[in-house]
Amino acid sequence: MRRPKVMCALAGLALAAGSVFGAGPAGAATATGEPPAEFGQDWHDPVTAAPPVATPGTRSCRVTVAEAQFRDFTPYRGGYAPPKGCGDRWSKVVLRLEGKVAGRQYDRLGHLHIGGVEVLRTSTPQPSPEGITWSVEKDVTRYSDTLRREQPVEMLIGNVVNETYTGVIDVRATLTFYAAGGPTAPAATVPDRVLTLDGGNSLTTPRNSERIVAEVYATGSGGGCEEYWYLSVPEEAPYSCRTPDGPYREVQIKVDGQLAGIAAPFPTVWTGGWSNPFLWYVIPGPRAFDVKPVQYDLTPFAGRLNDGRPHRVEVSVTGVPEGQTGWSTPVNVLVWQDKGREVVTGALTRHDDGTPVNSPVYTAGSEHRLDTRGGHRLTFSGHLNTSHGRVVTTVDRTLAHTSVHRWTDGENLDALRGTWTDNETVTTDGRGPATAVRAHRTYTMDGTTTLGAGDRLRTVLALGDRAYTATERGGKRMSWSRSDDAYEGDATYTANVPRDQRHAVGTSSERFRLSGTAGCYDRSLRTAQGTITEDRLRC
Repeated sequence: MRRPKVMCALAGLALAAGSVFGAGPAGAATATGEPPAEFGQDWHDPVTAAPPVATPGTRSCRVTVAEAQFRDFTPYRGGYAPPKGCGDRWSKVVLRLEGKVAGRQYDRLGHLHIGGVEVLRTSTPQPSPEGITWSVEKDVTRYSDTLRREQPVEMLIGNVVNETYTGVIDVRATLTFYAAGGPTAPAATVPDRVLTLDGGNSLTTPRNSERIVAEVYATGSGGGCEEYWYLSVPEEAPYSCRTPDGPYREVQIKVDGQLAGIAAPFPTVWTGGWSNPFLWYVIPGPRAFDVKPVQYDLTPFAGRLNDGRPHRVEVSVTGVPEGQTGWSTPVNVLVWQDKGREVVTGALTRHDDGTPVNSPVYTAGSEHRLDTRGGHRLTFSGHLNTSHGRVVTTVDRTLAHTSVHRWTDGENLDALRGTWTDNETVTTDGRGPATAVRAHRTYTMDGTTTLGAGDRLRTVLALGDRAYTATERGGKRMSWSRSDDAYEGDATYTANVPRDQRHAVGTSSERFRLSGTAGCYDRSLRTAQGTITEDRLRC
């Protein structure tokens, strides 16, 4: 992935919480001695503080989905068959990706498709010369409809291997199915259908759909400035990444040309990000290995979509110049059907598209500055005539973004402090008290990169991924969850010299806290020069 100027100083040389990456259980990797004075030829395998996927104690069956070595951009293609011996209504389905790589390699992006459904979007760690291993776990129970039938499989982690970049990415993907059994492990409540878009943007839903949710694995990546979209500036400012409207980005979905959803993209930092892979050699940034999709509740549009005809569904990212590449936006559509009716009718009854705000203000000086404020609000409602009465669904979503970007001529100083919020309430009103599902998401980034005397490049960076969700019925809170994933790193090395002359040092830490009606989880990690110095569980 290309890095702009200071962010490119290494040229020539990442749904609810539920993923874990690493080589062992909590506490197993804690260092017993002092960390080295600087990075050497090897370091600890990647690990994160995120909680593991909770699984029931029922019978399980494992299926290998893909096993491949990636040297170029040739995808792996194979076949999938459902497991035997665990039924076809599972309590939990867990995807596990295991990888290894040695030598020298950039961070690479990848995906796994089963039956055309994107079940994982990921990136890779950068290896040590002696080699590393890592793993990713993900709850994929919601894709059970796809997994009940034989399916084609496609997987790709695009890679380049040559005399300089020697790392071959070796991966294995498996699915573990946990059989449903008894009151402690009932069959999971999952969508009846999992659909993809035909021809890139055409969707035909079952005529009795009563809930429709689209999920989009939106990633700004693939090299170029959209990998660092949050650092882009307007055309008049002297900076290496410029776009007409500055850094404000918004992932939009439209149905037949009408806006049907807005979302703030997560500011993912991959494992070469901010010009400094020494930040990420052990602890990756939040979501770097497991890209979570943004979700849109399209139920108010179900009355239109249920007419049996194909409808145009399009995803775009505002702020990206027309015709410019750099974003990937694959779409899955999850559908719940009304078992009591063959056709569910209805209509979109309200659609209020607020005026988008995007105000980047550039101030010139010895230290250039860009102050940006952006935001958008969308509210829409629709009713459906179901077998259990008329149901009205209202979606209200509000986005906001503020950031301050500072840099000097030549970008020897490059700093950003930004906050993104994405607040959504979905209200369902039918028989009985109305139900409201509220989600409040906040993403933060506060970082500075400096290139000083002797070409010593230092990056200090803090990232935050916080969310609060609650379900209310009749105004009373029935369940809630709060998650807080906080990363901090500080790394320095000598740029523009061979690896063995970089004299790199770096510390990093992550704390993942999860609380709510389901219980408590709190784990923290600390590293120094590639050695884990703390691995602590608090609850």
